[in-house]
Order: sequence, then structure tokens, then C-alpha cells
Amino acid sequence: EVQLVESGGGLVQPGGSLRLSCAASGFRFSTYCMGWFRQDPGKDREAVALIDQKDVATYADSVKARFIISRDNAKNTLYLQMNSLEPEDTSMYYCAAATPYWCEPFLTSRRLVGGYWGQGTQVNVSS
Repeated sequence: EVQLVESGGGLVQPGGSLRLSCAASGFRFSTYCMGWFRQDPGKDREAVALIDQKDVATYADSVKARFIISRDNAKNTLYLQMNSLEPEDTSMYYCAAATPYWCEPFLTSRRLVGGYWGQGTQVNVSS
């Protein structure tokens, strides 16, 4: 059974930091492209940061220079280090795993066509 379990969300003040984790199981983690998305109520889910099997990362313009995505294939875990958080970063954050076949559209169109979603973790940035 495939599982993606996010953790690390919570309430943080503007300017603060959080690190999200996504523990993966049930598939060959190192061969998948991985990513973090976020979604607000009534809005589309948007890609925040994506990483391929060779650790090449891409970011949404709104988070560049503030967020860092990384993966630990030995631990089957994906991370998102979020620094200099802003109220606009408040959202539900989801971990995504794209199967090797669907990696290219995942990275280019920034949409998950074939793969798996986690259940999400809430991040609130507020004073």
C-alpha cells in the first residue's frame, strides 16, 4: 500500500521557519519525482517545489530563495524547509509523488497526472 504522510505543519509568526516532512512507503521512492503543493479553499492546488530523481529542484516564483526542497532516499523522506514565512504562505501543504512514467509532465506542467498524494498538513503564518 502506498502511503505519503506529511508532518511538521503548524502555526508560526511571520519571518519564522518550518520544516515539513513527507514519509513515503509502498513504492520505490528513489525512482519517483517528488513535490510539495499547496491549496487554499476554493482555489486550485499549486506546485510550490518539485524535485527529480537527480535532486534537481524547481520552485514557484513566490517561494524562490525562501524555500528549499530536498529528499533523503535512504530514509524515503521528502522535506520542505520554509524560511522567512509570510502570511501569504498560509495554506494546506500536500506531498506528491509522480511515477517515473509521469515525471516529465509533472516537472514541466507542474501537475500530478499519475502518482500519489498525501493527506496534507496545515501551515498558518500569523502574528
